[in-house]
Amino acid sequence: MKKNTRINYFLLIFTVIILGVLSRRIHGVPLFFGDILYAIMVYFGIRFVFINSSFRNSIILALLLCFSIEFLQLYTAEWMVSIRKTTLGHYVFGQGFLWSDLVYYTLGVVFAFLADVFLINKK
Repeated sequence: MKKNTRINYFLLIFTVIILGVLSRRIHGVPLFFGDILYAIMVYFGIRFVFINSSFRNSIILALLLCFSIEFLQLYTAEWMVSIRKTTLGHYVFGQGFLWSDLVYYTLGVVFAFLADVFLINKK
């Protein structure tokens, strides 16, 4: 593993956040693109925090986190809905549950894992 891998993960997280915000602001970009970027950011965030964890554990944890947040969207308590109405709450917790988002999260984690193996942690 390269010595500066944590820095690489941080830069990737920052870049993906900017791309995700831009994807919501630019007309013509499909909404699912943001879901894929969200999962990529979660994966790299987990790799950043748990730098020495295995790829398998990172994938599992990223999917668990993404899926948990998606299923949390089924919870419609008034206080939670008010959090989702804020800009940050909307970006973090989303608005409504969609089964298709689970597929996009899975694709995002797979893309991030492949980039991690073949670009970041290339031996």
